[in-house]
Amino acid sequence: MPVPQSSSGKARFGIFELDLSAGELRKNGAKVRLQEQPLQVLALLLEHPGQVITRDELRQKLWPADTFVDFDHSLNTAVNKLRDVLGDSASSPRFVETLARRGYRFIAPVHWEGATAAGIAQASAESSPAAAFHPELEVPMPHRGLTRGLFALIQVMYLVFYLSALFRLHRVQDIADSSLPGWGATAMVAAIMVTAGVGIPLRCYLISSVGFDYRRLGEKFRQMFPFILALDQLWAVAPFLLMARIGLGAAFAATAALLYLPFSERTLIRMAYVDPR
Repeated sequence: MPVPQSSSGKARFGIFELDLSAGELRKNGAKVRLQEQPLQVLALLLEHPGQVITRDELRQKLWPADTFVDFDHSLNTAVNKLRDVLGDSASSPRFVETLARRGYRFIAPVHWEGATAAGIAQASAESSPAAAFHPELEVPMPHRGLTRGLFALIQVMYLVFYLSALFRLHRVQDIADSSLPGWGATAMVAAIMVTAGVGIPLRCYLISSVGFDYRRLGEKFRQMFPFILALDQLWAVAPFLLMARIGLGAAFAATAALLYLPFSERTLIRMAYVDPR
């Protein structure tokens, strides 16, 4: 049974592209050999990204009612062949996720091209709200531009913190001298200089990465997160330096918000760069 011709667009995901009208899968522009049934499974999953496609739905689409076949074995074989071609695995899926006793779900971002792309996306969204849900976080998928923009704004905010502290280091020194013993004031000023010196290139890297939509940013951020968390927690106490001007309550509230901010950064990255590995 050929791939349905009602959908004539092209679906891009990762380094792959599926041309529905031609029934061809390409990897980095090169055609990849994929048999009909795995290709049909992929086409159906791509038309409903993020949505659970049940095994019964796959049976109805792939095998007509009058076809006698060992359905479970045939479907498992088709999915395994599809995963082999995509370099995917059931235990650590990047594209096709298995939901035990239910079916399968395509979990990577999908970008449609062609006249029918909008219709496919709209039909998928109308048919099931689950199609718009994040595969890990179980929240509605926001626009990537929004999540990347919010992440970049947070990095700019920290960059302003660092530069302001360094440009007004004499005021920081005065505040430290008035509230801490000599060695404590020196240690605090040194800590601000060191962490700001490290933080400035870090934030510049994150801003440029999200600005140019570096595809491995999600992976890189997960690796850096323990260090980013420690750095952000240290700077979360900065509002207490302004306690004489803003008051204890405001300083406490600002610190509480800053303590949560690195976890917000992590969530924004997970939304923008879906990678369940």
